[in-house]
Amino acid sequence: MADRIVPDSAFAVGDALALLRAAKVAPSPDAVEGLERLLASIKAESELSLFGRVSLKWDFVRLLRNAQLIEDSHAASPSLTAAPIKAPLFILGLPRSGTTFLHDLMAQDPGNQVPRNWQMIYPAPRPAGFNSAGDRRIVRVDKQLDLFNGLAPGFRELHPIYADSPQECSEITAHVFQSLRFDSTHRVPSYFQWLEKHGHDDAFLFHKKFLQFLQDGKPARWVLKCPDHTFTLDAILRVYPDARFVVLHRDPIAVLGSVAHLTQVLRRPFLRGINAAEIGAQVAARWTQGANLLLDFDRRADVPASRKFHMKYEEFTAAPLVAIQRIYAHFGEELTEQATQAMIRQIEAKPRGGYGRHAPYRLEAFKLNASALQAGFMPYVQQYCQAVR
Repeated sequence: MADRIVPDSAFAVGDALALLRAAKVAPSPDAVEGLERLLASIKAESELSLFGRVSLKWDFVRLLRNAQLIEDSHAASPSLTAAPIKAPLFILGLPRSGTTFLHDLMAQDPGNQVPRNWQMIYPAPRPAGFNSAGDRRIVRVDKQLDLFNGLAPGFRELHPIYADSPQECSEITAHVFQSLRFDSTHRVPSYFQWLEKHGHDDAFLFHKKFLQFLQDGKPARWVLKCPDHTFTLDAILRVYPDARFVVLHRDPIAVLGSVAHLTQVLRRPFLRGINAAEIGAQVAARWTQGANLLLDFDRRADVPASRKFHMKYEEFTAAPLVAIQRIYAHFGEELTEQATQAMIRQIEAKPRGGYGRHAPYRLEAFKLNASALQAGFMPYVQQYCQAVR
């Protein structure tokens, strides 16, 4: 059912009740509030395209139904809720800093678990030795990704993902409509402001339930990734007090044009109007804040150095396997020969993580000026990037 849009001619953007009727679920009050805030923001601040209207209904009904499945599974099996999520590893960093490449490589280790793209559409455990060939869920999700890539030309070059690729945590927290991912695909400033005030604790409590459901009673070493984690660290540490962190660092001036371009590509299928200057200002303000939050995180006494590992983007991309060996050694984890060979094969198959080489995206296209940005990023650059500038 998750790949079908339920007919409902009465649905209009902003009508949360119609979506709840279509999904036939009764979500938590927190999820309902998030849904209502998001819909109100989209209605007032986003001019949706036809695809944007149709896809919004499909997406939101899917999220509501999937969340109900997770909650029902926990209610039916209390042991699911009691299962620990022990010392999960979160990959942090500014966007376009190698975090996706690192996540993909670590997913090659059979001893690690990562959320997969198809599991966001069809939540289910991924069994050991999973063979994606011919799996109906994989086929359907790859077709959906192909469709989106056709609607958003260049998307896969900017973010090469497939059905069984590792997925970001913002797709999990989207199930309770408390996720920063909606800000990437829609223009939702009032929702964004509400979420900043509301906080992310409810979202990560659900996040934990989702991981417990996926691991299906078996101990798992979770590796999780999302640039937006930079803004949700307090909630992460309240839900996962033993969490560990890998932080990749890259010169922000080198990536902001790419981040703005990706936001533009993501929004284009959903919105009728795209304002490049507005996207540029939003990206610059957000990631100036993010860079400074990463500095603050490095100084936090409640997360000792033994639970943090910092690395420059250039170090990682120059020798990915050496970088991963250092990460495993830092956290006292064994990197097996089986995992090593799987990672080598992935590096050979997808050098640079599958990203193509292209000319840098021009800041000027988004009304951004490198000199004007440097002051805001200076503390971060001095701490982490000077040696590679």
